[in-house]
Amino acid sequence: MSYEPIFALFWESVKKSIQEGTYAKLTLAKTIGDTELKNIYVRPVLLEDDGYTLSLTARYKTEEIESFHTLDDAYAILFPYMNNPFLTALLFTTENDITFKLNKKRVASIIEQAPTFKNASDVIIEMKEKGII
Repeated sequence: MSYEPIFALFWESVKKSIQEGTYAKLTLAKTIGDTELKNIYVRPVLLEDDGYTLSLTARYKTEEIESFHTLDDAYAILFPYMNNPFLTALLFTTENDITFKLNKKRVASIIEQAPTFKNASDVIIEMKEKGII
């Protein structure tokens, strides 16, 4: 069974947390073996025209590469990294921590836990103040 429907459900939580202003951060982590790519961090960035984009920072052993994408494009870029090399995507919000996880048999699950962060990211707070979200 494909894990894409469950990742799509997880991504809906990402969208909802941005729209509701509860988003703190998103990280793809827990690689399979020793890989060049260690993590991918996703954070919102304000644009001059009062819009926003997402910054995707790919952290490798020797460098970091940052790229900017829309919310929908970010999904298309991040999804292929699940299962190769990442097994986990962690969404931190002010309401709860949501983890997308692939087990050894590559069966996907979503786990919700108590929130790690008390405040949304600074950019999300600024977006709320400006009425962008």
